[in-house]
Amino acid sequence: MSPDVDIGGVSLWDDAMSSRTSPWSMGMPCWAELTVPDADQARGFYAALLGWDYGLTDADTGGYTVGLVGDRAAGAIGPLTDGDPTAWTLYLASDDADATAAAITENGGTILTGPRDVGELGRMLVAADPSGARFGVWQARTMIGAGVVNESGTLVWEDLRSADPDAARSFYRAVFGYTTAPVEMAGPEYTTFALPDDDAPLGGIGPMFGSDGPSHWLLYFAVADLDAAVATAEGNGGRVVVGDMESPFGRMATLADPAGATFMVLQPPEDQARPDRDG
Repeated sequence: MSPDVDIGGVSLWDDAMSSRTSPWSMGMPCWAELTVPDADQARGFYAALLGWDYGLTDADTGGYTVGLVGDRAAGAIGPLTDGDPTAWTLYLASDDADATAAAITENGGTILTGPRDVGELGRMLVAADPSGARFGVWQARTMIGAGVVNESGTLVWEDLRSADPDAARSFYRAVFGYTTAPVEMAGPEYTTFALPDDDAPLGGIGPMFGSDGPSHWLLYFAVADLDAAVATAEGNGGRVVVGDMESPFGRMATLADPAGATFMVLQPPEDQARPDRDG
């Protein structure tokens, strides 16, 4: 989401916060996963910043821990394994991970990991789109992914910052069936993306907007108070990458956690409700 976008009368928010117990529909952002060198440090940082509690961590999970808002899963933090970057990874839902893997390769993407089973929880893969942006794919079984979104401490928006936005749009349309729509005043390279017959966009696809490094997905987490969130991040070993930005969607900032993983925090306007993703 570009900080100076005029949405031209199209609201990104609807009238409800979202709690889910059923699998996410094909193509919907369904999970946020952080891999870092020091998972214990990261858990403390995000507990302070986003209010996360955590499920049990033991040897069976390899240090992988689910972050909870209330009693609902909001995302996860785990240690680095071979080939993982220090970064947040966005997962998109699939009804059939193997079929999605085939579509990824057929449309110029690269499979980095999987597809593989994660016990009885589901089946997953990690891939890169044609411009190099990494993302995950999750086929739910007993674990649907996020049980809550679009409220404080949870995932609220996703932007693909791409070196080739047109190629990226073609890829994600082909693999996940997205429709895309221009955003007034955002420039010709930025669009939202959505599921067919769904008026509420899922996120945005656009150019790098001055971002460093390769193409990447940038995750936004909602906060109740941006100033407090920034102060908490800085007080717990994080740093501000881009400071307070005003936008029609609310106030936002780009932060880096103590390990250097970047993400956005967004304080939505008080008079805007969030999309209803209940299910």
